[in-house]
Amino acid sequence: MTGSTDGTTREERLAMKLRENLRRRKAQSREIAARAGDTEKPLPDNAGLPKDGDRG
Repeated sequence: MTGSTDGTTREERLAMKLRENLRRRKAQSREIAARAGDTEKPLPDNAGLPKDGDRG
C-alpha cells in the first residue's frame, strides 16, 4: 500500500482537501463581491431555469 507517512487515512486527507478548497472558494467569492462593490443582488437558485409554461 502507498499510504501517507503522517498517519492520516485517505478519508481524512480528502476531508482536509475539501475543507481547504471550500475556504479558497469562499475567499474568492468574497474578493469578487468586494471588487464589484456588492451592488449586484444574487440570483435565486432557479433563475436560469424556464418556467413550466415557457417551455417551447
